[in-house]
Amino acid sequence: MNYEEMLAAKNEGKLNKTLLPIGEYYRIQMDGKYRAVVSIRQELNSSIVFSGALKTECERNKTLVNRYQLHYTPVMNESGEVEQLEVEAGVFLSMEQLLNENPAVVAEKGFIDNTLQALVDITSYLHSQGIRHICYSPKTVMVRKGDHAVMLLSHGSFYLAMDDQRGLYGDDAVYVAPEVLEHGTIDDRCDVYSIGKFMEAIFLHAGMSVEYRKAMKKATSEKPEDRYDTPLALLKAVQSRRSMMRSAMMLVAAVIVALVIFEIYAEMVPEPTQVEYVKPAPRQATDDLLDDGFKPEDLGVVSADSMTEEDIEAQRVYKAKAEEIFRKNYEKEADRILSKIYNKDYMNSTEKQFAAQSQSTIEELMKVQQKMGQEASLTPERAQLIASEIIERITNEKKKQLKNNK
Repeated sequence: MNYEEMLAAKNEGKLNKTLLPIGEYYRIQMDGKYRAVVSIRQELNSSIVFSGALKTECERNKTLVNRYQLHYTPVMNESGEVEQLEVEAGVFLSMEQLLNENPAVVAEKGFIDNTLQALVDITSYLHSQGIRHICYSPKTVMVRKGDHAVMLLSHGSFYLAMDDQRGLYGDDAVYVAPEVLEHGTIDDRCDVYSIGKFMEAIFLHAGMSVEYRKAMKKATSEKPEDRYDTPLALLKAVQSRRSMMRSAMMLVAAVIVALVIFEIYAEMVPEPTQVEYVKPAPRQATDDLLDDGFKPEDLGVVSADSMTEEDIEAQRVYKAKAEEIFRKNYEKEADRILSKIYNKDYMNSTEKQFAAQSQSTIEELMKVQQKMGQEASLTPERAQLIASEIIERITNEKKKQLKNNK
């Protein structure tokens, strides 16, 4: 007796058991082979509404063409009621069973993203056919053994006419949108809610990333109008946030690289030679900071040995004015240069494009710093320090603007 046979014997011959709203799914040995069936709940079959809905779903199932849709054949009893559904060939188990047997599967590369992508694909298709799944739970979402491909079997929108929706879904009612349970208006947003609840359950086995956390919070809003309109919009929100975060992280890295380059540059520049004279910086024609009557040439050429207290004070004032001019002019240029990469279009560019543009931006910022620093007669160290402060402040401001505009 192999392992499957031993397990089947322990479970009354049933493998991979899971409860669906319409009945129990399991694999059982038939004619020497294991086949998957859904045994319909007897208490539901006594309802004329349910029996009619089930037959309608069986007919529609034949027409559904999607790689994530399971197909089945109804088996009737003597009364003409659907007693069982014989599921297509393959080994399928519930997501709940997969996670119980192998919780580490959520850490596999692409598992979570592929699961969400598959759910969005099949759900978008179902919506185009006027069908809604209603309840995505770890029990009702099936996976194919081996590649863990998501598979759906029965869909809840065929049974909306039943009075007791909570009774239909039982413990899985927590995965069903409130408006469904309260017999409210049903649209695509009920599936958005249920997918969000399902993904939250998946993340119980793994830490939820920021882009998923924010998207799922919106998807599972109690009010339909606060959710995403479609599953595709939910998927795009996750992808967009991830792209934005990746770009922001790369941009921060680029700024850090720029600051490191500035530090290396400052270390490589030789110490400035001490001079005995102060050479005034040329007047900045485009700046109005000197309009208060200060003129560098008024300082004249003064020997360092013979400088009076008045001369020292005048030199201090001159340096302060020179730094003020440098700050104002460099801030304008830094804002213009950083705006090239801090914009919505650039944030959605490829990593290769980002790297190329970031390097160009760093080089341009350095050239401007060197030119303006020389014009203001600042030492390279002082110019680099002021430039670094300005770059960091502008970067933080632009990051905040991008975040508020999302």
